[in-house]
Amino acid sequence: MNQNLKIFFAVFLISLFILSPMILAGSAYADKLQDAIAKTPQGTEAGQIDPNAEAGFLGIPGAPSPSLVIGFFWAIWVGWIFSTVGAFGGIMAGVGHITVFGLADYGKGFKKTSPVLNKLIADSIRVSNQWLVGLSAAVSSFNYYKMGRLVLPLGIALAVGSVSGSILIPLITAGKISLKAYLGYFGLVVFVIGGFIFYETTPRGQARKKEAKKAAKAFEESNIRDSASASEEECGVKIVSWSLSRVAFTFYGIEFSFKPIVPVIGGFFIAGLASFLGIGGGFLFVPFLTSIAGLPMFLVAGTSALTVLVGMIISIFTYMLVKGIPVFWPLIGVELVGIFVGSMIGPRTSKYSPDIWLKR
Repeated sequence: MNQNLKIFFAVFLISLFILSPMILAGSAYADKLQDAIAKTPQGTEAGQIDPNAEAGFLGIPGAPSPSLVIGFFWAIWVGWIFSTVGAFGGIMAGVGHITVFGLADYGKGFKKTSPVLNKLIADSIRVSNQWLVGLSAAVSSFNYYKMGRLVLPLGIALAVGSVSGSILIPLITAGKISLKAYLGYFGLVVFVIGGFIFYETTPRGQARKKEAKKAAKAFEESNIRDSASASEEECGVKIVSWSLSRVAFTFYGIEFSFKPIVPVIGGFFIAGLASFLGIGGGFLFVPFLTSIAGLPMFLVAGTSALTVLVGMIISIFTYMLVKGIPVFWPLIGVELVGIFVGSMIGPRTSKYSPDIWLKR
């Protein structure tokens, strides 16, 4: 009965996450979108809207019509990669929406003729990315918690800090960032963080992480090599002490600790940047958790997912309910199904990958 209640509660939270903005935000963003379309010059040239053309993305006549089949399989990839490492889901979702479906090239055409529509498309891409990451984070958090691979106090501390960042940035930037500027910031941050994460996998980057290496080795021996070196009492996350000044826990017999104020501050800045870029922020939380908190990658994915989930819920609600940003539900609905499939697979395959592979 207890297990059934847990499953019911998880399904309820996921359903609430998906349905609430759909119900509450409909009329608000429909009016905003229609106003932007009405003010855009009509015609068949770039930067114009042909009223006789077939409706595509966001219901805009003549806009690209993304393939739902490609969207489904791309979303499986997005859900798998995020649920495996706790990062890069938003980036991969962005690559799909920006490049694979050609939404960026289409939106750029309105930079001079309809700046409002140009920025609305940019904001819609940001929110669409976050929908995919948000569901993946919800499914991943539940799975990793059951597996004993989620550091709940650390995830909560990061989530507390992420709340204000996830609210503040959408309020400040929604409707003010052009598509060109958004793409530039997106690419720059991805390049910098990607380089940093790769550095963390080098011998020099690994040198000061003795506890994480010991825990990772014990986990690998138990799950990858089927060794019996770790007993059941040592397996999974075990909270040793929990206070406002210090939290200590063990994973496969190795003790870790952190000061809660550090992840609270880190969560604020990471969630703010993630909300600005329209991503989950996992690829920012991952280096924080491996470098600052010193966790092995086997704990990072679940802990990152929990933090990302909180940030995504708040950011999506702020974008859609407060700022009236629209999303293209036919595409997002299919993608969410793919996200669920991929996110169920990731946690079950990640335990068979060595720690260093997950980082790379």
